Amino acid sequence: MYESCLAKQHQIKELFLSCPTAEDKYEKIIELGRSQLPLSKEWKNAENLVQGCQSQMYIHSYLSGKQMFFETESDALISAGLAALLTKVYSGEEPETVLKCLPTYLDELGIPSSLSPSRANGLYSLHLRMKQEALKVLVAQQ
Repeated sequence: MYESCLAKQHQIKELFLSCPTAEDKYEKIIELGRSQLPLSKEWKNAENLVQGCQSQMYIHSYLSGKQMFFETESDALISAGLAALLTKVYSGEEPETVLKCLPTYLDELGIPSSLSPSRANGLYSLHLRMKQEALKVLVAQQ
């Protein structure tokens, strides 16, 4: 049912195949963080600030057709990279998919267990915020 989301999760897992150690995974996450485009200043406001993140993390979401898109920016490279792990999978998906397609790839890669508790909480908080944004869209459509 969520083939596109699962295929993107598989692509992320393949990206990490060359990262056998936790240190290698961190380097890959930082690399992903560096590749993130900056968020427009108009979206960097209190409303778009993700609560529960150790660093300042902003998220902007919008609907285009039937698909949700997410843009993020963080003042920390690791947080930006973690956000990229989520935005690469959930951007371009329908709101229902954002809500129901679990990010199992993160556990399969051992990402949450290799993070400090505050970074893992930030990753969880960002995913929760994406689901909340998707839910707002679904409710508005009714």
